[in-house]
Amino acid sequence: MMKYILIIGDGMADNPVEALGGKTPLEAANIPTIDRLSENGLLGSTVNCPKPLPAGSETAILSIFGYDPRTYFTGRSPMEAAASGISLAPGDTAYRMNLVALEDGEIPFEKRKILSHSAGSIAADDALEVVRTLEADETFAALLRRAQMKIYPFPAFRQIPVQKGADNTELVTIPPHDHLGEVIGPLLPTGCENAEELTRLMREAHRVLDHAPVNERRRAEGKLPANGIWFWAQGSALTLPSFREKFGHWGGVISAVPLCHGIAALSGLEMVSVEGATGEIDTNFEGKRDKALELLHRDDMDFICLHLEAPDECTHNGDLPGKLQSIEWLDSRILAPLFAALDEEKTDYRVLLLSDHKTLMATRGHDGSPVPFLLYDSTQPHGCGLGYTEKNAEHGPFIENGSELLRLLFQQEIQNETKGKV
Repeated sequence: MMKYILIIGDGMADNPVEALGGKTPLEAANIPTIDRLSENGLLGSTVNCPKPLPAGSETAILSIFGYDPRTYFTGRSPMEAAASGISLAPGDTAYRMNLVALEDGEIPFEKRKILSHSAGSIAADDALEVVRTLEADETFAALLRRAQMKIYPFPAFRQIPVQKGADNTELVTIPPHDHLGEVIGPLLPTGCENAEELTRLMREAHRVLDHAPVNERRRAEGKLPANGIWFWAQGSALTLPSFREKFGHWGGVISAVPLCHGIAALSGLEMVSVEGATGEIDTNFEGKRDKALELLHRDDMDFICLHLEAPDECTHNGDLPGKLQSIEWLDSRILAPLFAALDEEKTDYRVLLLSDHKTLMATRGHDGSPVPFLLYDSTQPHGCGLGYTEKNAEHGPFIENGSELLRLLFQQEIQNETKGKV
C-alpha cells in the first residue's frame, strides 16, 4: 500500500537574513535529507494564505489540508476549540487568549510594549497557575460574568475563552506575534461595543497578574512574566467536509499545536499527541519520528501529517540559531531515520513537505508570500536536481491555491489554475 506523508515545518521559510550573509535559514541550514527529496522530486512554490485573509497558520494549514480558507475560514479559535472538545453553540464566539509578557515599569497600560506573545514560552504549570490567579480575583471574575465568557485553560500560553451572545461583526483584533516590541495602545481591540469589554478584561488582567506570585517567581528565575492576556483570532463554529470523503484517504495528525489537532477533529482525522511534544525547540523530536513510523505501519491508515512548530516559535522569539537548529533537527532527528526505515522496509511512499507560511527574522512576524514545497515519490526517485530553498522553488511550478497541494500528493487532478508545468 502506498503511504502518503505530509510534513509541515511551521515558519521555516524566510527572506534573506543579513546575519547569514544574505542567505535564508533554509539556504544556510544543513538539511541533506530534505535536499535529497527535493533534488529527486518536484520543487515548486505556492500561496497558502490568500489575501485578504490573515498571513498565519490559521489560514495556511487549513489550506494545506485541502480546505480553501476563502470558503471555510471563520477564525482560528474555533479550530483550536475543536481540538479540546469544546462545542460552540449558535451565537458563541471563541477567541485565542495568549498569555503575554508586557513591558515592566511604572508605565500606563496602553503605553506598554509586547515583549513576548507567549510569555517567554511559558510552561504548563505556570500557565495553569496564571489562569487560576485570574479566575480567583473577584473583580476579574465579575468582568468575565459580565462578558458572558468562560476560559478553557490549556497548559501553555494558548488559552481558549468562549463568549455567548457577543456581536463581533465589526470587531478588529491583532495577532500579538506580529507586533512584538510595539506599544499596545493602537493594537487593542476596536470596532464594536464588545471591543471595550475585551479591553477591560485585558487591562484588569494586567493589574491582577503584574505582581502575582507566579510572575514574581518567574522574574526571580530570570524568566519573562505572564503579566498580560491578549484576545485575538475570534470566530464562530466551523464545519469541515470529511477528509476521507473528500480525498479517499484517511490517517492521523501528529502535532503539539491545537490548531492542527482541531483541523483533524473537524475533518475526521485522528488527533495524535506525543509525550514531551511542546511546540518549542525542546520538543520530543524522536517521539514524533517514532509515532510517525508507528502510524505508517497501521493497516487502517495510509496518510499521516507530521507538524513541527519549533521554527516558527524560534523566529517569533528572535532566536536565529534556534531556527536553524530546529530545521536541521527536523532533517536529522526525524526525517533521516524515518525515511531510512521506510526504505529498508521497502515501503512505497509519497511525501509533500513545505513551510506553511514565511516567518521573518527581520520582523519576528508572519508573511503570506509564496513558500517552497517539494513532492517526492519513492517509486520514481528522479526530479529537478535542486535543493529545498525559496529561490530554487521559483524555478518550478507555481500553484496559486495551496489547497490543491494534497491532490498532487494523492495523485489526483488539480482543479484550479497553476502556472508552470506540474
